[in-house]
Amino acid sequence: MRPPDCAKKWLARTIAATVCAASAAAAQAAPAAPQLIVAISIDQFSADLFAMYRPLFTAGLRRLSGGAVFPSGYQSHAATETCPGHSTILTGAHPARTGIIANEWIDQGVERADKQVYCAEDPRVAGSSSSHYSVSAVNLKVPTLGDRLKNQDPRSRVVAVAGKDRAAVMMGGHLIDDAWFWDGHAYVTLPLSAQATPPIVAAVNERVALAIAHPVPPALPAACRSRSVPVAVGDHAVGTLQRRAAGDFKAFRTSLEFDRATTDIAIELIRTMRLGEGQAIDLIAIGLSATDYVGHTFGTDGAEMCAQILGVDQNVGRILAALDAGRTPYVLVLTADHGGLDLPERNRLRGIGSAARADEALDADRIGKAIAAEFGLPGSALLGTGYFGDIYLSRQIPADLKAKVLARARELYQAQPQVAGVYSAAELGALPAPSGPASDWSLPERLHASFDATRSGDLLVAPVPYVTMLPLSSGFVAHHGSPWNYDRRVPILFYWPGMAGFEQVLPVETVDILPTLAALIGLAVPSAQIDGRCLDLDPGPADTCAHGAP
Repeated sequence: MRPPDCAKKWLARTIAATVCAASAAAAQAAPAAPQLIVAISIDQFSADLFAMYRPLFTAGLRRLSGGAVFPSGYQSHAATETCPGHSTILTGAHPARTGIIANEWIDQGVERADKQVYCAEDPRVAGSSSSHYSVSAVNLKVPTLGDRLKNQDPRSRVVAVAGKDRAAVMMGGHLIDDAWFWDGHAYVTLPLSAQATPPIVAAVNERVALAIAHPVPPALPAACRSRSVPVAVGDHAVGTLQRRAAGDFKAFRTSLEFDRATTDIAIELIRTMRLGEGQAIDLIAIGLSATDYVGHTFGTDGAEMCAQILGVDQNVGRILAALDAGRTPYVLVLTADHGGLDLPERNRLRGIGSAARADEALDADRIGKAIAAEFGLPGSALLGTGYFGDIYLSRQIPADLKAKVLARARELYQAQPQVAGVYSAAELGALPAPSGPASDWSLPERLHASFDATRSGDLLVAPVPYVTMLPLSSGFVAHHGSPWNYDRRVPILFYWPGMAGFEQVLPVETVDILPTLAALIGLAVPSAQIDGRCLDLDPGPADTCAHGAP
């Protein structure tokens, strides 16, 4: 980056001198072209959470807040779930293009009794099912940034470490060199991987096993005491920190130790693999997943979430400290796969009278059986993976009845007070790709951004705002996945040491991350292959997107 030519400024002399001095300082502080890209995703870290806790950050998130801050980024599609969201972060593509329309979808053509397909499984593997699967990125239809790096130079290394397998493979892509993720009992790697277990993974697994067997009472940070207020939910209460039961593997996912373990592995792999010190640009994707489990189990407010977000701040600080110690030029981006909705019981206390849990009358199987009975058909006429989202017509329906069954299903869903809209695959498929600010997209446009004609349902059903999309019987007190902004809005933060910080409040999208990083490292990405655009990270007159690496 070159300092601007101050003689050509049209501003008044005093203002011009100030702008030129600041831009020149930024140019002098800019590092060499980054040799390491670090992408961090915090699962269910909404823009609302970022804004709420920003004054309390003291470590990594505070430091990133001095970089390029986009506090109102968007996972712009409607299917605001973990897998679709992670598929956008390092591909530059909406789920309509990545093919990752949900965490699970129905494929009635698979050769197995279980017709539900998990987004990060390889359904071609013998014996695979949506719950016992072989982890793979085969369902991802587009390349990630890591794939593009390795296609440009095979010496680039791509590493992914996450609390969820779908976070690791959707950010890492098809050509991951090394991946580690929690499988419910330990950190494991991809099937058929020849990679030996690094000492750090073995050590973390041993430590985690002890933490699960002998949980330590959690400590409530002083800044979170005002949020320690119990809220009754069914037969129990949330809102105050509670000690985990010994041996509870599921509860471990809501603990500070979970993200700390993921962070420990990522930091040590950066060090021992000497990422960024090779002959090509390296990439590490880090998925911190505990925030999502905290949100589902306790809600997005309360002492549990407060302690969790402050823990994330510390872990991000540890990652930054490790990067600085390595002295490798790096660029870091942090965002989230989706936001989240607090539990309806607490939302009603806030005065949101429409807050409610999904009515079990919306169960696709229940509606499908009623329709089948009307038309004299066996079983259920409909298949689905939830109460909203993609709804599929059974292939057992005779061809001459399909249009009538579809119309009847639409009629029954539209009659439900918790349904905001019902759209057919034909309607969504005929729409042009949405454009303009994601904040202004209509409901059909948001649904279109998640629509894949080969995988999406025959009907797509959207809830009204503030409906928790699962009933309490699901085991979750809170959820996400809606097309509304509390689920769509996420922060997007870029950082490298010495950068001139600024904040841009206008809406941008997570699909803008890949083209921005590509510009920073001089990687050519055809615009026709992606949905995002490059974001200018230079607050001065220079243009990141025009000039490449800072």
